[in-house]
Amino acid sequence: MSEPTMNGSEAVVRTLRDSGVDVCFANPGTSEMHLVDAIDRVEGMRVVLGLFEGVVTGAADGWARMTGTPAATLLHLGPGLGNGLANLHNARKAQSPVVNLVGNHATAHQQFDAPLTADVPAFARTVSHWIDEPTAPGDAGAAAARAVQEARSAPGRIATLILPADVAWEEGGRPAAPLPAAAPSTVSDAAIDAALRALSSGRAGMLLRGEALRGEGLRAAGRIAAATGARLFCDTFAPRLERGAGRVAVEKIPYRAAPAIELLGQLDTLILVGAPPPVAFFSYPGQASELAADVPTIVLAHPHEDTAAALVEVASRCAAGVAPLVVAPSVPPAPDDGPLTAAAAMAVVARLLPDQAIVSEEALTSAAPGWDALAAAAPHDVLHLTGGAIGDGLPLAVGAAVACPDRRVVSLEGDGSAMYTIQALWTQARERLDVTTVVFANRSYAVLEEELAAVGGGSAGPKARSTLDLGRPDLDFVALASGMGVPAVRADTVAQFAAAFAEALGTRGPFVIEAVIPAGA
Repeated sequence: MSEPTMNGSEAVVRTLRDSGVDVCFANPGTSEMHLVDAIDRVEGMRVVLGLFEGVVTGAADGWARMTGTPAATLLHLGPGLGNGLANLHNARKAQSPVVNLVGNHATAHQQFDAPLTADVPAFARTVSHWIDEPTAPGDAGAAAARAVQEARSAPGRIATLILPADVAWEEGGRPAAPLPAAAPSTVSDAAIDAALRALSSGRAGMLLRGEALRGEGLRAAGRIAAATGARLFCDTFAPRLERGAGRVAVEKIPYRAAPAIELLGQLDTLILVGAPPPVAFFSYPGQASELAADVPTIVLAHPHEDTAAALVEVASRCAAGVAPLVVAPSVPPAPDDGPLTAAAAMAVVARLLPDQAIVSEEALTSAAPGWDALAAAAPHDVLHLTGGAIGDGLPLAVGAAVACPDRRVVSLEGDGSAMYTIQALWTQARERLDVTTVVFANRSYAVLEEELAAVGGGSAGPKARSTLDLGRPDLDFVALASGMGVPAVRADTVAQFAAAFAEALGTRGPFVIEAVIPAGA
């Protein structure tokens, strides 16, 4: 019996579903209407609407970080993809698997340079590891299977499938069978031997990333540290880090280059485990870019290799029978009432954080004073702004909550960062996601005030300061959240914040707290 007839869109959606991609974060347009129709007709594909493409791409990143598998995005032509590029950049730096579906004008229409005509492959090339644009519906299903295969390839890749409207609507499509993805490669015996020599011959540090920062890999690293005295590090903004009581402690490399160089300079050897050599975020006058340039560096595992298995093997040879060093539970004391500060707010979060929470951290300067307070809080996962393109925190929370509906998500946001993708709150309300958002409202781009001084900008005058402050008028996050269907309160004292955070954790669905923090507090 012959296969049923279907158009290219249905072949794509069925192939994605059969390949294990069953969630689509979407902001479609006219060129994608046949894909929208196919999603409606194909059982087993969940669609989550975002009101801005940066929410869509960031949510796909959050899903991938928590599940290790790709979600699909659905984006409208070149401009829609362009709106989502910043958070695809973050996803690429996080090594998150993502499959982008991007519509294009019908093949015959592209020659007329209509208003939305753009070089879609050129837009996609900036963030994608793999791009394809099938020219016939019979090729669409196979291209979708290949996109999933590419996205799943270790350590995680961005695959972009561009679908012209006529390829989407024409009959003759055929779903394709799932394709096997490239599994992580096995680490060589030589690399393991080199790591063992370094661990036994002096002050060694291990820079961990990917699977090395959670589960079996992190526990093995903890055993190695306990047996050898090695120090464990992670990037300033690690994609995902297991943290809290009962887990192995990992030191975060400082954001600023000078203290990072000083810290790593205490080592005799730096061992890279799924991580590239550490570099400064920016170049500053008179400062080095390579943070470990003066430290001998070796590679235990490259990003595409099995970091967890490598750590387990090293531990079996140098830490047999040794238990990992883990963090003892410790609840910080309740801060005294008074005007709210960032440190007090983080202490409250640490005291009340639910077991197995997911923390999306994009509060930057406001979260820094309380980072240590969270170290011994209830066990939790932290998701960071890996690529430095702000506006990822709220969308990451959306994707994490969709991926893990049984876990509370706590989104720690700066007020400036929140305004990039504030539309994510609407998606949280629509999907009834258990996300508690704390917006640290210090009314400024505080990190940029630090940067102006760091690059030698001197004392900022009124025009310079006007580009860094968020006043005149003050943003009203209670009104913004309420307007998108999310309950919200404002807190400017410690007692108000503690009561609001407790209320939020006891509320099903999303909740926003505007934490008013005086500048510098």
